Amino acid sequence: MNSTEIERFISDNDIKYILAQFVDIHGVAKTKSVPANCLNSVVEAGAGFAGFAVWGLGMEPHGPDFMARGDLNTFSAVPWQPGYARIACDGYVDKKPHPYCSRVVLKKQLATLAERGWTLNTGLEPEFSLFNRADDGSLTPVDESDVLDKPCYDYKGLSRSREFLEQLVESLQAVDFDVYQIDHEDANGQFEINYTYSDALTSADRFTFVRMAAGEIANKLGMVCSFMPKPASDRTGNGMHFHLSICDENGKNLFHDATDKYGMGLSKMAYHFTAGILAHAKAICAFAAPTVNSYKRLVVGGNASGATWAPAYVCYGDNNRSAMVRVPYGRLEFRLPDSGCNPYLVHAALIAAGMDGVERELDPGEPLNINLYSLSLDQIKAKGVEILPQNLNEALDALEADTLFTEKMGKEIVSEFLKVKRAEWVEYSRHVSDWEVKHYAEFF
Repeated sequence: MNSTEIERFISDNDIKYILAQFVDIHGVAKTKSVPANCLNSVVEAGAGFAGFAVWGLGMEPHGPDFMARGDLNTFSAVPWQPGYARIACDGYVDKKPHPYCSRVVLKKQLATLAERGWTLNTGLEPEFSLFNRADDGSLTPVDESDVLDKPCYDYKGLSRSREFLEQLVESLQAVDFDVYQIDHEDANGQFEINYTYSDALTSADRFTFVRMAAGEIANKLGMVCSFMPKPASDRTGNGMHFHLSICDENGKNLFHDATDKYGMGLSKMAYHFTAGILAHAKAICAFAAPTVNSYKRLVVGGNASGATWAPAYVCYGDNNRSAMVRVPYGRLEFRLPDSGCNPYLVHAALIAAGMDGVERELDPGEPLNINLYSLSLDQIKAKGVEILPQNLNEALDALEADTLFTEKMGKEIVSEFLKVKRAEWVEYSRHVSDWEVKHYAEFF
Protein backbone atom coordinates (compact mmCIF):
# COMPACT_ATOMS: atom_id res chain seq x y z
CA MET A 1 0.00 0.00 0.00
CA ASN A 2 1.11 3.55 -0.67
CA SER A 3 0.66 6.32 1.90
CA THR A 4 -2.73 7.38 0.52
CA GLU A 5 -4.05 3.81 0.62
CA ILE A 6 -2.74 3.38 4.15
CA GLU A 7 -4.49 6.55 5.33
CA ARG A 8 -7.74 5.25 3.83
CA PHE A 9 -7.16 1.85 5.44
CA ILE A 10 -6.58 3.44 8.85
CA SER A 11 -9.82 5.38 8.54
CA ASP A 12 -11.94 2.52 7.15
CA ASN A 13 -10.72 0.02 9.76
CA ASP A 14 -10.77 2.35 12.75
CA ILE A 15 -7.05 1.83 13.39
CA LYS A 16 -6.10 3.76 16.53
CA TYR A 17 -2.56 2.48 17.19
CA ILE A 18 0.31 1.16 15.13
CA LEU A 19 2.88 -1.31 16.45
CA ALA A 20 6.32 -0.18 15.27
CA GLN A 21 7.97 -3.60 15.31
CA PHE A 22 11.52 -4.92 14.90
CA VAL A 23 13.32 -7.97 16.27
CA ASP A 24 16.21 -8.42 18.67
CA ILE A 25 19.15 -10.69 17.88
CA HIS A 26 17.10 -13.73 18.96
CA GLY A 27 14.37 -12.87 16.45
CA VAL A 28 11.92 -11.90 19.20
CA ALA A 29 9.44 -9.17 18.25
CA LYS A 30 9.90 -5.81 19.97
CA THR A 31 7.37 -2.99 19.59
CA LYS A 32 6.23 0.45 20.53
CA SER A 33 2.59 1.42 20.31
CA VAL A 34 2.24 4.61 18.26
CA PRO A 35 -0.98 6.61 17.79
CA ALA A 36 -2.14 6.18 14.20
CA ASN A 37 -1.83 9.89 13.43
CA CYS A 38 1.93 9.60 14.07
CA LEU A 39 2.57 7.01 11.34
CA ASN A 40 4.55 9.43 9.18
CA SER A 41 7.02 10.06 11.99
CA VAL A 42 7.65 6.31 12.30
CA VAL A 43 8.29 6.02 8.56
CA GLU A 44 10.44 9.13 8.24
CA ALA A 45 12.35 9.50 11.53
CA GLY A 46 11.49 6.23 13.25
CA ALA A 47 10.19 5.24 16.66
CA GLY A 48 12.91 5.73 19.26
CA PHE A 49 14.16 2.93 21.51
CA ALA A 50 16.89 2.73 24.14
CA GLY A 51 18.98 0.16 22.28
CA PHE A 52 20.88 -1.00 25.37
CA ALA A 53 17.57 -2.39 26.72
CA VAL A 54 17.31 -4.86 23.82
CA TRP A 55 19.36 -8.02 23.26
CA GLY A 56 22.09 -7.80 20.67
CA LEU A 57 21.89 -4.25 19.34
CA GLY A 58 25.50 -3.52 20.29
CA MET A 59 24.58 -0.38 22.21
CA GLU A 60 25.54 1.16 25.55
CA PRO A 61 23.47 3.25 28.01
CA HIS A 62 25.23 6.42 26.90
CA GLY A 63 24.67 5.81 23.18
CA PRO A 64 22.19 7.41 20.76
CA ASP A 65 18.65 6.10 20.29
CA PHE A 66 17.88 3.11 18.12
CA MET A 67 15.34 4.43 15.62
CA ALA A 68 12.94 1.87 14.13
CA ARG A 69 11.89 3.16 10.71
CA GLY A 70 8.73 1.59 9.33
CA ASP A 71 8.59 -0.12 5.95
CA LEU A 72 5.26 0.85 4.37
CA ASN A 73 5.25 -2.38 2.37
CA THR A 74 4.67 -4.30 5.60
CA PHE A 75 1.76 -2.25 6.96
CA SER A 76 -1.15 -4.48 7.96
CA ALA A 77 -3.91 -4.86 10.50
CA VAL A 78 -3.40 -6.95 13.64
CA PRO A 79 -6.58 -9.06 13.39
CA TRP A 80 -6.42 -10.53 16.90
CA GLN A 81 -5.97 -7.02 18.36
CA PRO A 82 -8.75 -4.80 16.93
CA GLY A 83 -7.84 -1.18 16.40
CA TYR A 84 -4.15 -1.98 15.89
CA ALA A 85 -1.91 -2.25 12.86
CA ARG A 86 1.70 -3.40 12.55
CA ILE A 87 4.60 -2.09 10.53
CA ALA A 88 7.95 -3.90 10.34
CA CYS A 89 10.92 -1.63 10.88
CA ASP A 90 14.60 -1.30 10.02
CA GLY A 91 16.98 -0.09 12.71
CA TYR A 92 18.79 3.22 12.26
CA VAL A 93 21.36 4.84 14.53
CA ASP A 94 22.69 8.32 13.81
CA LYS A 95 20.51 8.25 10.67
CA LYS A 96 22.40 5.27 9.24
CA PRO A 97 21.21 1.64 8.85
CA HIS A 98 22.32 -0.12 12.03
CA PRO A 99 24.62 -3.10 11.29
CA TYR A 100 23.35 -4.91 14.41
CA CYS A 101 19.74 -4.90 13.13
CA SER A 102 18.83 -8.34 11.77
CA ARG A 103 16.49 -6.95 9.11
CA VAL A 104 19.18 -4.55 7.91
CA VAL A 105 21.65 -7.46 7.71
CA LEU A 106 19.26 -9.49 5.56
CA LYS A 107 18.52 -6.54 3.26
CA LYS A 108 22.26 -6.12 2.70
CA GLN A 109 22.51 -9.73 1.52
CA LEU A 110 19.42 -9.41 -0.65
CA ALA A 111 20.97 -6.37 -2.31
CA THR A 112 23.86 -8.53 -3.53
CA LEU A 113 21.33 -10.77 -5.30
CA ALA A 114 19.41 -7.80 -6.65
CA GLU A 115 22.59 -6.55 -8.35
CA ARG A 116 22.35 -9.69 -10.50
CA GLY A 117 18.62 -9.24 -11.03
CA TRP A 118 17.88 -12.16 -8.71
CA THR A 119 15.33 -12.69 -5.93
CA LEU A 120 15.51 -15.36 -3.25
CA ASN A 121 12.11 -16.95 -2.70
CA THR A 122 11.50 -18.96 0.44
CA GLY A 123 8.65 -20.94 1.91
CA LEU A 124 8.84 -21.49 5.67
CA GLU A 125 7.09 -24.29 7.53
CA PRO A 126 6.79 -23.30 11.21
CA GLU A 127 6.03 -25.98 13.79
CA PHE A 128 4.83 -25.21 17.31
CA SER A 129 3.43 -26.90 20.41
CA LEU A 130 0.28 -26.07 22.38
CA PHE A 131 0.41 -26.47 26.14
CA ASN A 132 -1.50 -25.86 29.34
CA ARG A 133 0.50 -24.44 32.22
CA ALA A 134 -0.16 -26.15 35.55
CA ASP A 135 -0.15 -24.39 38.91
CA ASP A 136 3.39 -25.63 39.51
CA GLY A 137 4.54 -24.06 36.24
CA SER A 138 4.90 -27.34 34.34
CA LEU A 139 3.62 -27.67 30.77
CA THR A 140 1.38 -30.43 29.45
CA PRO A 141 -0.20 -30.85 25.98
CA VAL A 142 -3.28 -28.67 25.80
CA ASP A 143 -5.45 -31.62 24.78
CA GLU A 144 -5.29 -34.23 27.53
CA SER A 145 -6.57 -36.89 25.12
CA ASP A 146 -3.67 -36.26 22.69
CA VAL A 147 -1.63 -39.21 23.96
CA LEU A 148 -1.08 -41.47 20.94
CA ASP A 149 2.40 -42.93 20.53
CA LYS A 150 2.25 -42.03 16.83
CA PRO A 151 -0.01 -38.96 16.64
CA CYS A 152 1.11 -37.43 13.33
CA TYR A 153 -1.87 -36.37 11.16
CA ASP A 154 -4.31 -37.72 13.76
CA TYR A 155 -7.82 -36.40 13.19
CA LYS A 156 -8.80 -36.21 16.86
CA GLY A 157 -5.64 -34.35 17.79
CA LEU A 158 -6.25 -31.83 15.01
CA SER A 159 -9.97 -31.45 15.68
CA ARG A 160 -9.72 -30.89 19.42
CA SER A 161 -7.35 -27.94 19.01
CA ARG A 162 -9.32 -26.44 16.14
CA GLU A 163 -10.49 -23.36 18.07
CA PHE A 164 -6.93 -22.08 18.34
CA LEU A 165 -5.98 -23.21 14.84
CA GLU A 166 -9.02 -21.62 13.24
CA GLN A 167 -8.43 -18.29 14.99
CA LEU A 168 -4.77 -18.34 13.94
CA VAL A 169 -5.53 -19.20 10.31
CA GLU A 170 -8.32 -16.65 10.04
CA SER A 171 -6.06 -13.94 11.49
CA LEU A 172 -3.36 -14.74 8.95
CA GLN A 173 -5.81 -14.94 6.06
CA ALA A 174 -7.15 -11.51 7.03
CA VAL A 175 -3.73 -10.03 6.20
CA ASP A 176 -3.29 -11.95 2.93
CA PHE A 177 -1.42 -15.05 4.05
CA ASP A 178 -2.32 -17.81 1.59
CA VAL A 179 -2.65 -20.58 4.16
CA TYR A 180 -3.13 -23.86 2.33
CA GLN A 181 -2.86 -26.55 5.01
CA ILE A 182 -2.58 -27.22 8.74
CA ASP A 183 -1.68 -30.54 10.30
CA HIS A 184 -1.04 -32.30 13.57
CA GLU A 185 2.65 -33.12 13.69
CA ASP A 186 4.64 -36.01 15.15
CA ALA A 187 4.60 -34.91 18.80
CA ASN A 188 1.58 -34.68 21.07
CA GLY A 189 0.15 -31.19 20.94
CA GLN A 190 2.39 -30.25 18.00
CA PHE A 191 1.14 -28.58 14.81
CA GLU A 192 2.42 -27.12 11.55
CA ILE A 193 0.94 -24.39 9.41
CA ASN A 194 1.80 -23.92 5.73
CA TYR A 195 1.34 -20.82 3.63
CA THR A 196 2.53 -19.87 0.15
CA TYR A 197 6.15 -18.84 -0.36
CA SER A 198 7.28 -15.26 -0.92
CA ASP A 199 10.47 -13.27 -1.30
CA ALA A 200 12.90 -13.82 1.58
CA LEU A 201 12.33 -10.49 3.34
CA THR A 202 8.57 -10.97 3.30
CA SER A 203 9.03 -14.54 4.56
CA ALA A 204 11.04 -13.34 7.55
CA ASP A 205 8.53 -10.56 8.30
CA ARG A 206 5.66 -13.03 8.03
CA PHE A 207 7.21 -15.61 10.33
CA THR A 208 7.70 -12.91 12.95
CA PHE A 209 4.02 -12.04 12.54
CA VAL A 210 3.05 -15.73 12.89
CA ARG A 211 4.86 -15.99 16.22
CA MET A 212 3.19 -12.77 17.41
CA ALA A 213 -0.24 -14.03 16.38
CA ALA A 214 0.14 -17.55 17.75
CA GLY A 215 1.43 -16.40 21.11
CA GLU A 216 -1.33 -13.88 21.72
CA ILE A 217 -4.21 -15.99 20.41
CA ALA A 218 -3.07 -18.88 22.59
CA ASN A 219 -2.82 -16.59 25.60
CA LYS A 220 -6.39 -15.39 25.09
CA LEU A 221 -7.53 -19.01 25.09
CA GLY A 222 -5.61 -19.83 28.27
CA MET A 223 -2.91 -21.78 26.41
CA VAL A 224 0.80 -21.50 25.81
CA CYS A 225 1.97 -21.66 22.18
CA SER A 226 5.63 -22.64 22.21
CA PHE A 227 8.15 -22.40 19.39
CA MET A 228 10.77 -24.01 21.64
CA PRO A 229 12.95 -26.32 19.52
CA LYS A 230 12.66 -29.38 21.77
CA PRO A 231 9.93 -29.18 24.43
CA ALA A 232 10.02 -32.92 25.27
CA SER A 233 13.03 -35.22 25.27
CA ASP A 234 11.11 -38.20 23.88
CA ARG A 235 9.23 -36.41 21.10
CA THR A 236 10.12 -34.63 17.89
CA GLY A 237 11.12 -30.99 18.13
CA ASN A 238 9.73 -27.88 16.48
CA GLY A 239 11.55 -27.45 13.20
CA MET A 240 11.08 -24.76 10.56
CA HIS A 241 12.12 -25.99 7.15
CA PHE A 242 13.19 -23.40 4.57
CA HIS A 243 12.23 -24.08 0.94
CA LEU A 244 14.62 -22.16 -1.32
CA SER A 245 14.77 -21.05 -4.93
CA ILE A 246 16.17 -18.06 -6.80
CA CYS A 247 14.35 -16.43 -9.68
CA ASP A 248 15.44 -13.87 -12.25
CA GLU A 249 13.73 -10.60 -13.19
CA ASN A 250 11.23 -12.50 -15.35
CA GLY A 251 10.26 -14.85 -12.55
CA LYS A 252 12.14 -17.83 -14.01
CA ASN A 253 13.27 -20.35 -11.38
CA LEU A 254 17.05 -20.46 -11.79
CA PHE A 255 17.27 -23.56 -9.58
CA HIS A 256 15.26 -25.66 -12.05
CA ASP A 257 16.62 -27.72 -14.92
CA ALA A 258 14.57 -30.62 -16.30
CA THR A 259 17.72 -32.20 -17.82
CA ASP A 260 19.35 -32.77 -14.40
CA LYS A 261 21.22 -36.09 -14.64
CA TYR A 262 20.14 -37.04 -11.12
CA GLY A 263 16.46 -36.48 -11.95
CA MET A 264 15.98 -33.92 -9.20
CA GLY A 265 15.26 -31.01 -11.53
CA LEU A 266 18.19 -28.92 -10.30
CA SER A 267 20.33 -26.57 -12.37
CA LYS A 268 24.11 -26.28 -12.11
CA MET A 269 23.58 -23.08 -10.16
CA ALA A 270 21.37 -24.89 -7.66
CA TYR A 271 24.04 -27.56 -7.16
CA HIS A 272 26.67 -24.87 -6.57
CA PHE A 273 24.34 -23.14 -4.10
CA THR A 274 23.77 -26.47 -2.33
CA ALA A 275 27.51 -27.07 -2.15
CA GLY A 276 27.98 -23.67 -0.52
CA ILE A 277 25.42 -24.52 2.15
CA LEU A 278 27.11 -27.87 2.80
CA ALA A 279 30.58 -26.29 2.95
CA HIS A 280 29.47 -23.79 5.60
CA ALA A 281 26.83 -25.94 7.32
CA LYS A 282 28.50 -26.14 10.72
CA ALA A 283 28.73 -22.36 10.96
CA ILE A 284 25.18 -21.85 9.65
CA CYS A 285 24.07 -24.22 12.40
CA ALA A 286 24.72 -21.49 14.98
CA PHE A 287 22.10 -19.28 13.33
CA ALA A 288 19.67 -22.06 12.38
CA ALA A 289 19.81 -23.82 15.76
CA PRO A 290 20.60 -20.89 18.04
CA THR A 291 19.74 -22.14 21.53
CA VAL A 292 21.14 -24.71 23.92
CA ASN A 293 17.82 -26.51 23.58
CA SER A 294 18.16 -26.71 19.78
CA TYR A 295 20.74 -29.49 20.05
CA LYS A 296 18.34 -31.80 21.87
CA ARG A 297 16.59 -31.86 18.47
CA LEU A 298 19.65 -32.41 16.25
CA VAL A 299 20.47 -35.91 17.42
CA VAL A 300 20.67 -39.31 15.81
CA GLY A 301 18.01 -41.89 16.58
CA GLY A 302 14.30 -42.30 17.05
CA ASN A 303 11.87 -41.19 19.70
CA ALA A 304 8.62 -42.40 21.22
CA SER A 305 6.86 -42.32 17.84
CA GLY A 306 9.67 -44.31 16.20
CA ALA A 307 10.74 -41.47 13.92
CA THR A 308 12.89 -38.37 13.84
CA TRP A 309 12.82 -35.62 11.26
CA ALA A 310 15.74 -33.42 12.29
CA PRO A 311 19.01 -33.67 10.35
CA ALA A 312 22.26 -34.66 12.00
CA TYR A 313 24.42 -35.06 8.89
CA VAL A 314 25.87 -32.58 6.39
CA CYS A 315 24.58 -33.94 3.07
CA TYR A 316 21.76 -33.66 0.55
CA GLY A 317 19.45 -36.09 -1.18
CA ASP A 318 16.47 -36.57 -3.46
CA ASN A 319 13.35 -36.18 -1.28
CA ASN A 320 15.47 -37.54 1.57
CA ARG A 321 14.11 -36.32 4.91
CA SER A 322 17.10 -37.73 6.77
CA ALA A 323 19.45 -35.35 4.92
CA MET A 324 20.16 -31.75 5.90
CA VAL A 325 19.16 -30.56 2.42
CA ARG A 326 16.22 -32.32 0.78
CA VAL A 327 15.42 -31.81 -2.89
CA PRO A 328 11.63 -31.95 -3.48
CA TYR A 329 12.25 -31.19 -7.22
CA GLY A 330 13.55 -27.99 -8.73
CA ARG A 331 14.13 -26.34 -5.37
CA LEU A 332 15.91 -26.97 -2.08
CA GLU A 333 14.54 -27.68 1.37
CA PHE A 334 16.95 -26.72 4.17
CA ARG A 335 15.83 -28.84 7.11
CA LEU A 336 18.25 -27.65 9.78
CA PRO A 337 16.49 -24.56 11.25
CA ASP A 338 14.18 -24.80 14.22
CA SER A 339 11.26 -22.58 15.14
CA GLY A 340 13.37 -20.72 17.69
CA CYS A 341 15.65 -19.20 15.05
CA ASN A 342 15.93 -15.60 13.91
CA PRO A 343 14.61 -15.89 10.32
CA TYR A 344 16.43 -12.76 9.14
CA LEU A 345 19.82 -14.13 10.18
CA VAL A 346 19.17 -17.61 8.77
CA HIS A 347 18.18 -16.15 5.41
CA ALA A 348 21.25 -13.89 5.40
CA ALA A 349 23.56 -16.79 6.27
CA LEU A 350 22.04 -19.00 3.55
CA ILE A 351 22.61 -16.31 0.92
CA ALA A 352 26.20 -15.80 2.05
CA ALA A 353 26.97 -19.53 2.00
CA GLY A 354 25.00 -20.41 -1.12
CA MET A 355 26.45 -17.59 -3.17
CA ASP A 356 29.94 -18.56 -2.06
CA GLY A 357 29.20 -21.93 -3.63
CA VAL A 358 27.90 -20.28 -6.82
CA GLU A 359 30.84 -17.91 -7.15
CA ARG A 360 33.41 -20.65 -6.56
CA GLU A 361 31.42 -23.24 -8.54
CA LEU A 362 31.60 -25.73 -5.68
CA ASP A 363 30.49 -29.33 -6.23
CA PRO A 364 28.24 -30.95 -3.59
CA GLY A 365 29.11 -34.46 -4.76
CA GLU A 366 26.52 -37.11 -5.42
CA PRO A 367 23.23 -37.07 -3.51
CA LEU A 368 22.65 -39.61 -0.76
CA ASN A 369 19.27 -41.24 -1.23
CA ILE A 370 19.32 -43.60 1.74
CA ASN A 371 17.98 -43.56 5.28
CA LEU A 372 20.96 -42.03 7.06
CA TYR A 373 19.43 -42.71 10.47
CA SER A 374 19.83 -46.44 9.82
CA LEU A 375 23.63 -46.19 9.42
CA SER A 376 26.27 -46.44 12.12
CA LEU A 377 28.66 -43.55 12.73
CA ASP A 378 31.42 -45.59 11.10
CA GLN A 379 29.29 -46.11 8.01
CA ILE A 380 28.49 -42.39 7.92
CA LYS A 381 32.17 -41.48 8.13
CA ALA A 382 33.02 -44.02 5.42
CA LYS A 383 30.73 -42.10 3.07
CA GLY A 384 32.63 -38.91 3.82
CA VAL A 385 29.65 -37.30 5.55
CA GLU A 386 30.27 -34.90 8.42
CA ILE A 387 28.14 -34.61 11.52
CA LEU A 388 26.51 -31.32 12.49
CA PRO A 389 27.56 -29.68 15.78
CA GLN A 390 26.07 -31.50 18.73
CA ASN A 391 25.84 -28.53 21.06
CA LEU A 392 25.63 -24.76 20.84
CA ASN A 393 29.26 -24.25 21.84
CA GLU A 394 30.48 -26.41 18.94
CA ALA A 395 28.33 -24.43 16.52
CA LEU A 396 29.63 -21.13 17.86
CA ASP A 397 33.20 -22.38 17.45
CA ALA A 398 32.40 -23.24 13.83
CA LEU A 399 30.87 -19.82 13.22
CA GLU A 400 33.84 -18.04 14.75
CA ALA A 401 36.25 -20.06 12.61
CA ASP A 402 34.36 -19.46 9.35
CA THR A 403 35.29 -15.95 8.22
CA LEU A 404 32.74 -15.89 5.38
CA PHE A 405 29.93 -14.70 7.63
CA THR A 406 31.89 -11.87 9.20
CA GLU A 407 32.87 -10.78 5.70
CA LYS A 408 29.40 -10.99 4.15
CA MET A 409 26.98 -10.35 7.03
CA GLY A 410 29.19 -7.91 8.92
CA LYS A 411 31.60 -8.20 11.83
CA GLU A 412 29.16 -6.31 14.07
CA ILE A 413 26.26 -8.76 13.92
CA VAL A 414 28.46 -11.87 13.98
CA SER A 415 30.57 -10.72 16.95
CA GLU A 416 27.46 -9.63 18.85
CA PHE A 417 25.73 -12.94 18.12
CA LEU A 418 28.78 -14.83 19.35
CA LYS A 419 28.97 -12.72 22.52
CA VAL A 420 25.29 -13.15 23.40
CA LYS A 421 25.24 -16.86 22.62
CA ARG A 422 28.53 -17.60 24.41
CA ALA A 423 26.98 -16.06 27.52
CA GLU A 424 23.90 -18.25 27.04
CA TRP A 425 26.09 -21.34 26.80
CA VAL A 426 28.04 -20.44 29.96
CA GLU A 427 24.83 -19.81 31.90
CA TYR A 428 23.40 -23.14 30.73
CA SER A 429 26.61 -25.02 31.52
CA ARG A 430 26.61 -23.73 35.10
CA HIS A 431 22.96 -24.54 35.72
CA VAL A 432 22.34 -27.54 37.98
CA SER A 433 19.43 -29.45 36.45
CA ASP A 434 16.85 -31.74 38.04
CA TRP A 435 18.48 -34.63 36.15
CA GLU A 436 21.81 -33.96 37.87
CA VAL A 437 20.27 -33.78 41.33
CA LYS A 438 18.31 -36.97 40.72
CA HIS A 439 21.35 -38.90 39.48
CA TYR A 440 24.13 -37.61 41.69
CA ALA A 441 22.69 -36.42 45.01
CA GLU A 442 23.14 -39.84 46.63
CA PHE A 443 25.25 -41.50 43.97
CA PHE A 444 28.62 -41.43 45.74
